Amino acid sequence: MDKDRPVYVISVAAELVEMHPQTLRLYERKGLIRPKRSSGKTRLYSERDIERLREIRRLTQELGVNLAGVEEIMRLRSELEALQARFEAEVARLKREIGTRLEELERRALPAPGGTEKPSPKDRPVYVISVAAELVEMHPQTLRLYERKGLIRPKRSSGKTRLYSERDIERLREIRRLTQELGVNLAGVEEIMRLRSELEALQARFEAEVARLKLLLLEEGRALPEGSSMGA
Repeated sequence: MDKDRPVYVISVAAELVEMHPQTLRLYERKGLIRPKRSSGKTRLYSERDIERLREIRRLTQELGVNLAGVEEIMRLRSELEALQARFEAEVARLKREIGTRLEELERRALPAPGGTEKPSPKDRPVYVISVAAELVEMHPQTLRLYERKGLIRPKRSSGKTRLYSERDIERLREIRRLTQELGVNLAGVEEIMRLRSELEALQARFEAEVARLKLLLLEEGRALPEGSSMGA
């Protein structure tokens, strides 16, 4: 069945996800779900909507994430899906442009750009825990808690002193915003930070792969006989 086909009226959708219809209306007002409408303005939910509602239910009921946290999580998931689709479409396009010589060119083991890049200055561990805590307006014990939860991973000096980088400080400020301004619990924060890491990793992979394929495309152009064209 087409997962995007709107087939379930609100009463059936609510039963499938074990929620009250009023809850589904609330999630729609919050922008967490967007059911289609029939010609008579009846809400119709798709299989993908049902999957999304089940995930919202897991986040709210099992993990205790508030709606602000759920909104952030679902937004990041949508970004991740959109980036993945862009990545796959762009890679497929470039591979079509390179054509039948792709395997031959790849056998030359052309390295992906960026493989020898120097570490960013933002990743340099410079702040001891007392300074890091002051910069993000938290108690050092809170930073230790976040480390135990895997939300932050400071480096260690040779004497085992925790050292935080500028990137760690940015991450801690974002955790502070989520917990203090939006009221997101740590389970929600963990999910949000995991999705952000996935998004950053996919973006880096996307950029490296596209750059590599563009170099292969350039190689292909150079290898063509004089007077030939890529479309020939």
